[in-house]
Amino acid sequence: MSNEAVQEAEASGHFAFFSSQNSKFNYTYNKLREVKSYRIGELFAAYRDILWDDGRHKYNVSSFIGEIDEILLGERFSTFDQNTLDNLIGTLRQRGNSNATINRKMAALSKLLRKAHKMGDIHSLPEFRRQKERAGRIRFLERDEEARLFAAIKSRSEDAYRLSVFLVDTGCRLGEALGLIWNDIQEHRVSFWITKSGRSRTIPMTERVKEVIKLPPNTEGRRPKGPFTKLTQAQYRAIWNEAKTEVGLGADEQVVPHILRHTCASRLVQGGIDIRRVQMWLGHQTLSMTMRYAHLATNDLDGCVVVLEKPRGDEASSRSAEASVFASPLTTPTSAPPARKAKGQEAAKAPRKRSKGE
Repeated sequence: MSNEAVQEAEASGHFAFFSSQNSKFNYTYNKLREVKSYRIGELFAAYRDILWDDGRHKYNVSSFIGEIDEILLGERFSTFDQNTLDNLIGTLRQRGNSNATINRKMAALSKLLRKAHKMGDIHSLPEFRRQKERAGRIRFLERDEEARLFAAIKSRSEDAYRLSVFLVDTGCRLGEALGLIWNDIQEHRVSFWITKSGRSRTIPMTERVKEVIKLPPNTEGRRPKGPFTKLTQAQYRAIWNEAKTEVGLGADEQVVPHILRHTCASRLVQGGIDIRRVQMWLGHQTLSMTMRYAHLATNDLDGCVVVLEKPRGDEASSRSAEASVFASPLTTPTSAPPARKAKGQEAAKAPRKRSKGE
């Protein structure tokens, strides 16, 4: 028996194997099946249209899988062992990939291999462990930065300006906005059906958004399918990059169109909107994704400063300040409780009236 023979057993444990130089066979319960080997690229070609919808994410996944296939030197395999995965991760790290980037690439590979395993193409899978990611600083636009950037965008394209306002006030992703059609906009609300998480959501529109979704009155020809369908992602990003360079933000790598989504989320949290509602507004699949903005909700902590700034000797004032700052109508008594009786003290009894018979 060849060392490369695949050992696969059914529940009862009865099996037999034989192999040749070029192919491997598994004989189980009178069933003959050839065990083939595949390249990662071949598996992706077979299952990409099943596992991923068309769009930018699928394009990114295609790039990830192509890089992985290149690192593996186009090796063909029928099992994907732990050592192969560890070497792959090590190579990506040597190439300067951050843990967050490695996680995204491994998520794509894991999804592909699990599908291949389910279909019988791969006969063993490694354990995919998520790399620990650092919580990076979230960059968002200040009001004056937004004004300068949007003015530069408007000077280049009215459509790109309208889209920019829509993105910062709705917090939606660029692809979600470009995919809108007129039926998605009803009265004062807009619905996003094509989303990254696969879950649709509907949010109300600001007055600014209501204005920018209207097409200019001098629009010629047929009405476009949606408010922003005349633009592509590539066109918008090109206009964005030119405008940000003009206003002095060209060296800031974080000033990309996605910063408008961060800006919307940051303004909601800083304005006192609770994290759960922010999650619903942004369409995050998990609350942990929204918690990246939780540190901006500092209003609830302002009362702590009042307590800490009191002199140490003034304990009564500190307790009074603490009670006034954090008092809740559900926990603060409306009147003082009755005084407790001293030990051994009996309540005075009212004199008993005599009856006529006494």
